[in-house]
Amino acid sequence: MPAEPLICADTATRVSSVLNRDVKQFGKKHMFDANEETCWNSDQGARQWVALDFPRTVKVSQLHIQFQGGFSSRLCTLEGEELLLGQLVKISELYPEDVNAMQISFLPLETALDKLKITFENSTDFFGRIVVYHLRVLGERL
Repeated sequence: MPAEPLICADTATRVSSVLNRDVKQFGKKHMFDANEETCWNSDQGARQWVALDFPRTVKVSQLHIQFQGGFSSRLCTLEGEELLLGQLVKISELYPEDVNAMQISFLPLETALDKLKITFENSTDFFGRIVVYHLRVLGERL
């Protein structure tokens, strides 16, 4: 079965921070608007993250992410939560490049989950800021 986009209007999204709390210009919604001119820009800090709460259980097989070069993460930890278990479990670690291009990661395990948390462990920016232009999660709805 081909992978389909899993983020929809009913997916609840949270982020660790927004630069200067300016959600209009740098808010989380910009990761999903397919606009090349907008982005989510975190504030400074050691570990930034994006959390997705899907409206129904999914199996994630791919992660597509586009950083701004100089504001990416050397290590991304993916954690998932099944509704019945109620706790985050590590799914995978990704090692993105510090480039502007869209990066596609294929996840080795298709774990059924209701929530996905992407933690940016090691920013390439001295102050710990992360800039994401596009984020897509693909897989299968269960």
